[in-house]
Amino acid sequence: QNHHILIAFFSRPDENYSVGVVSQGNTEIMANYIAQKLNADTFKIEPVAPYPQKYDDAVMQATTERNTNARPKIANTIPDFSQYDTVFVGYPIWWGDLPMIMQTFFESYDWTDKTIVPFNTHEGSGESGTYDYIAGLLPNAQILPGLAMTGHVARTESAHDTIDNWLQKLDLK
Repeated sequence: QNHHILIAFFSRPDENYSVGVVSQGNTEIMANYIAQKLNADTFKIEPVAPYPQKYDDAVMQATTERNTNARPKIANTIPDFSQYDTVFVGYPIWWGDLPMIMQTFFESYDWTDKTIVPFNTHEGSGESGTYDYIAGLLPNAQILPGLAMTGHVARTESAHDTIDNWLQKLDLK
């Protein structure tokens, strides 16, 4: 294992836009592939209260969280976060923004002198300005170029070439 790299991600399975009901979310599929390529540790951000299985219900809950600036509680924590120099952070784009649980995640750790590599899945909104947002939120960290991938593409073999090319360009030590 490359213990200096962590792949941390939030991903929602169940009923998803454009891919139907899935046992593994799009972002998780991306995260697992990146972890395998880099021989890195993974950390799945798990909400204390799981999101509803039905897409429309999850949309309603996420909208309420956004409107109330909520910080959904995370059920698990990263053991010894200080051991990681580089943290890949993955998430879906929900209505043009980060899911609010990602705010909780960023506020839970000291990101000073960390290298952050964002990646995300979406259904047409790209990274939606979230990479710059993260850079502003965590000014003591270095943010490397991220990768935004359409959710249904993340589920295919063709995603691997795109991810491989991105990882190669990052030139991680």
